[in-house]
Amino acid sequence: MRFTKWNFVMLVLGSVIYMADLIVDIWVSVNFFYEGQHIFGILTVSFVLIAAGVVQCFSFIWYKEDFQKTGQKGLSCSLLIHCFQGGIFTRYWFALRKEYCLAFQCSSSNDLSGVPALTQDPTDFSTSNREDPHQKVINEVADLSMLRLFEIYLEASPQLMIQLYVLMEFGPAGFSQVAAVVISCCAISWSTVDYHITLRKSLPDKKLLNGACPRLMYLLYKLLTFVSWVLSVSLLTVLNVNLGLILLFIFWLSGITWAFKQKTTFCTSKGMEILYRIVVGFILIFTFFNVKGENTKLPMSAYYIMRVLVTLGILAMFWFCMPPDEHQYFFRAVTIIIVGALLLGILFLIVYYTSFHPNRSEEKKVFDELDGRTSPRACRIRHFLMQ
Repeated sequence: MRFTKWNFVMLVLGSVIYMADLIVDIWVSVNFFYEGQHIFGILTVSFVLIAAGVVQCFSFIWYKEDFQKTGQKGLSCSLLIHCFQGGIFTRYWFALRKEYCLAFQCSSSNDLSGVPALTQDPTDFSTSNREDPHQKVINEVADLSMLRLFEIYLEASPQLMIQLYVLMEFGPAGFSQVAAVVISCCAISWSTVDYHITLRKSLPDKKLLNGACPRLMYLLYKLLTFVSWVLSVSLLTVLNVNLGLILLFIFWLSGITWAFKQKTTFCTSKGMEILYRIVVGFILIFTFFNVKGENTKLPMSAYYIMRVLVTLGILAMFWFCMPPDEHQYFFRAVTIIIVGALLLGILFLIVYYTSFHPNRSEEKKVFDELDGRTSPRACRIRHFLMQ
């Protein structure tokens, strides 16, 4: 498995989207405070800080494990970097340097004489000469994609709902809000698809998701079901904020309960494992991910059936409490988008799993795209949503 120039370009694009999402979040927060909407400003900043803290925590723990494996020193420096929210930037820096060398400078996968010495990178296992350098880099990118997946659902998803609520409740949005919605959708879509592709590429026992059609089907399935759901919940919060918060809390609690029931073993410490299950529960608010490598046909079917029923219930409740006449055209358009996106999302889900899923010809069981059976490779990703 080789790390190609196209993979490098995709990593660069992912880093650009990451930076754009961060900049827009800061911009939107400042605008909220400037316009006197302090509650929305505080909520936006809070989600950014919570997501950053969780991601930095997982990143540091992984660095700590890598330092222990390689016997390197400098853990205190790594801790300091993560305390100042520099863990993801550090990972991007090391990944981009090594991947540029592999994609553009090295004449073969075994000739790394031209690669800069990244002795401070704990993921650079220089003592393992047998390991394919391209596979090693792919594994490191998979770690980075995993962290981005955590961050995007902890920060961008709730931030998107805040922007949609403000738009529906207070009327026309400013340029910063429109930019925040667009960037959040791009970041969520990119991170989800990128992780799916990276995961399959990093696992030797998994088939690759090749071709534009399978990736497009997967993207549309995830994006449309997500958009339908966040619009529905935003409508409910416009009708009654408390009802919207209660619904989100019920979904979050149900996701955490399911994660505990699956007895995940992602982390080495009990405290981090609890944090991991809380994060998984939060992800399950917005989309379905299998937290264990088991048959997910029934759980996934139950999940989306429940989502359809709840969405229809929200729409029925909203139109029973009819909005003012001057806003009916707007909310009618939102309703059409919700129903259309939901139907198309479910359709693309069915098409993806029946016609484009890489394992459809070999496996009768349905596994969610972030899952699989335990891989023998020595990368922590084999424990992520895959047990």
